[in-house]
Amino acid sequence: MNIHPTAIIDPQAELGKNVTVKPFAVIEGGTQIGDDCTIGAYVVIRTGTSLGTGTEVHTGAVLGEPPQDMKYKGQESYLKIGCYNHIREFATIHRASSEGESTQIGDRNLLMAYSHIGHDVVLGSNIIMANNVGISGHCVIEDNVNIGGMVGVHQFVTIGTTAMVGGFSKIVRDVPPYTIVDGNPARPRGLNTRGLQRHNMSPQQIAALKHAYRLLFRSDLNVSDAVSKILEESEPTAEVKRLIDFMLRIDEGYGGRQLDPH
Repeated sequence: MNIHPTAIIDPQAELGKNVTVKPFAVIEGGTQIGDDCTIGAYVVIRTGTSLGTGTEVHTGAVLGEPPQDMKYKGQESYLKIGCYNHIREFATIHRASSEGESTQIGDRNLLMAYSHIGHDVVLGSNIIMANNVGISGHCVIEDNVNIGGMVGVHQFVTIGTTAMVGGFSKIVRDVPPYTIVDGNPARPRGLNTRGLQRHNMSPQQIAALKHAYRLLFRSDLNVSDAVSKILEESEPTAEVKRLIDFMLRIDEGYGGRQLDPH
């Protein structure tokens, strides 16, 4: 291991193989740092935090601070971060607010400088969050989402898989999967065709989603009638079924959060 002599590491911290810790970093006890991780200068990793293999944490990031929640009274909670994440300068991620619960981060995410992830958030994998994005507590961000800079996301919001959120947007409602949303407050602007292509969806799969999108968001039909028309016309693809299920949950008032974030 390559540990700078100015770093402060509690003896109760667990460090894996080939870990690098740069100057003036602080790693508290009750933490787990996986193999091949790099901990940047002035990083603070608080108790209850675990990092998976190959994660890089850059200068000044703070991981596992207590939640910014008035109900929190010091109960034991956790922050679980997966593998091969890139957490850039001065990002902050808070642990959960309830006893025994976890804020969860998946694998291969890029969290750019000054981004914030609040308590009890569930973040999937292969997500890009640009500079100064703020994710409030209890949100779910599904896999392959791309969030532009300076976006604010209200608590308890779900952003569906492979969605794209335009920079400076205000997100106060669930974002349907596979869509592009933008604005203040944000609304659907189209299908995230480029993102679908990057994730190897076939032209037939994309065409089916485009047709479903037009009926759900560009017709005069309400959600239930649009869904009925989609189902009448053909057997929906797996992606169209996921979009339909998401929209029905929103329409019924339960919110997209009930979906599996993975």
